[in-house]
Amino acid sequence: MRLCLFLLIIFPAYILQAQPSIIILGTTQDAGSPQIGCTKDCCKNLFNQPDHSRQVVSVGLFDPNKKISYLFEATPDISKQLRLLKTYSKSPTDLPNGIFLTHAHIGHYTGLMYLGKEAMNAKQLPVYAMPKMKSFLEQNGPWSQLVTQQNILIKDLSFNQPLRLSDSLSVTPILVPHRDEYSETVGYLISGPRKKLLFIPDIDKWEKWNQDINTLIKQVDFALIDATFFDAAEINNRPISEIPHPFVVESMERFAVMPLKEKQKIHFIHFNHTNPLLNINSEASEQILKAGFKIAKQGLEFKL
Repeated sequence: MRLCLFLLIIFPAYILQAQPSIIILGTTQDAGSPQIGCTKDCCKNLFNQPDHSRQVVSVGLFDPNKKISYLFEATPDISKQLRLLKTYSKSPTDLPNGIFLTHAHIGHYTGLMYLGKEAMNAKQLPVYAMPKMKSFLEQNGPWSQLVTQQNILIKDLSFNQPLRLSDSLSVTPILVPHRDEYSETVGYLISGPRKKLLFIPDIDKWEKWNQDINTLIKQVDFALIDATFFDAAEINNRPISEIPHPFVVESMERFAVMPLKEKQKIHFIHFNHTNPLLNINSEASEQILKAGFKIAKQGLEFKL
């Protein structure tokens, strides 16, 4: 009791203030799980018995002390994810202080449609985007209507330039190679008062990148990285050149040289509906956990 009182006197802010946090709001690939038209075992039962934790990849950032929150990715599941973020952040409002986008593939920006007049009719909600992503939204309907009617207010991001959200939070976009048909693609380095998190839900093969992912992981405390496909067996009807994500087994081999404390930072995320990591009881999941890595799941919180 005396020790507790002593700590409250000496470190009142540290004891009483909650830390900023990242919360995982979704873990699946753009088209979700079950995926439209899928008749495989991985999906067929989910149409009748949905797993509500299988939402499209997204994370939320919030600081209870500053009463601010931010959403990363505007997914087709944005309605449920914003409600989750509000619950975790205890925000008095339904909308966050802003939304960060990674790129223009369907699972990462199409949720913006719910901010329009047919739904939320938001008022100048800040949406943070890189230059090509910004131009895509401004020049193509129906997204351009969100801009002209000021449902969203697009804020510029610059490669490798930190954006300060508060005195203790910043976000830095990191360019990554991906299928950039309509926009560039970024991951994000999210920095808090004590810890850093790396968020890369989509990337092509690691070998295509001009940065070393192993080095980046050493510089952060948590890493949420692309795990779209576990191995080549999942892609039996499309050439990998069309969808060149790093297989989880390839990433495991690349990260095998890391000490255990580094491996434990890695949380695989962005699972295709066929990915066995969606089933925590699968042999693949057991293999991942046994090797020291982790599997992202909805509701997992990271204190920054």
